[in-house]
Amino acid sequence: MALKKFKPTTSSQRFKIISAFDEITSSKPEKSLLAPKKRTGGRNSEGKMTMRYMGGGHKQKYRIIDFKRDKEGIPATVKSIEYDPNRTARIALLFYKDGEKRYIIAPHGLKVGQELLAGKGVTPDVGNSLYLSEIPFGTVIHNIELRPGQGGKMARSAGSYAQLMTREGKFAIVKMPSGETRMILQTCKATVGMVSNVDHSLEVSGKAGRSRWLGRRPRVRGVVMNPVDHPMGGGEGRSSGGHPRSRKGLPAKGYITRAKKKSSNKYIIEKRKK
Repeated sequence: MALKKFKPTTSSQRFKIISAFDEITSSKPEKSLLAPKKRTGGRNSEGKMTMRYMGGGHKQKYRIIDFKRDKEGIPATVKSIEYDPNRTARIALLFYKDGEKRYIIAPHGLKVGQELLAGKGVTPDVGNSLYLSEIPFGTVIHNIELRPGQGGKMARSAGSYAQLMTREGKFAIVKMPSGETRMILQTCKATVGMVSNVDHSLEVSGKAGRSRWLGRRPRVRGVVMNPVDHPMGGGEGRSSGGHPRSRKGLPAKGYITRAKKKSSNKYIIEKRKK
C-alpha cells in the first residue's frame, strides 16, 4: 500500500499525495456484479435541495458487495483485487467452486490466488469469515455483524479494524475502532484481518478539483454566513462566531448527541474516547 508523491511542477502537484494503486490487479470490474448508481445532486422528488454541497462528480456504477459471507463451507479463490469508487477500501473478486462470483471487502495482505472460506470450523486466517464464538482472543477483525445474518456493519472503511477481547455468556466483548468496548452476540460473524488501503488517511488531494470528481461541492463555513443563515454568522469583519454549533443550533465539538435511553446502550461496556 505505497503512497505516491509528486514534484511541485504546479500548485496542485506541490502537496499532492495519493495511493500508488500497486495492489490493484484488475482495472475492469465484473459486469454481473455491477448495478446502476443514480445521482440526485442533493435534490428530492420535487427537485428541491435537501442536502447541500452535493453535485457533479464522475459517473460511477455500484459494485454489489457480499457483506454476509453466507456461502459456508464452499472454498473461494481470489481472482483479483480491484478499486471501488463507492468506498475507501479495496475490494476482492472471489470465484467459488460452484461457479458463483462475489465481491468482498479486501483485507490487508490478501493475495490473488489465495483460497478463502466462511462458516463453522474454519481456520482464523486473513480473509476467512467466522462466528465470534470461534475466533481466538486478541484476533484483529473487520466487517462485523451487529445482528446474526444481518451482514457486516462495523469496521468496513480503509485501514480500520476491531479486536476480540474476551467472551462472557452468549456475548463476545469487542474493542471497536473508535475505542469503544461493546458486547456482540457470539452468533454474529466477522472477517479476520484489517481492512485494506491502510495509508488512505495519509492521502492529500492537493486541489479542489479532486473533491469535485467525487461529487463534493464547496462547503461554506458558518462564520462567513449572515445571522439569518447560521447561528455563528454575522459580526463585523472576521469575528470568531461564538460557540461552535450546527446550522440548526445544536452545539458541536464535544457535545454528546447520543440518546440517553438508547436501547443499545446496555451493550456498551466502555464509551469511545472523546
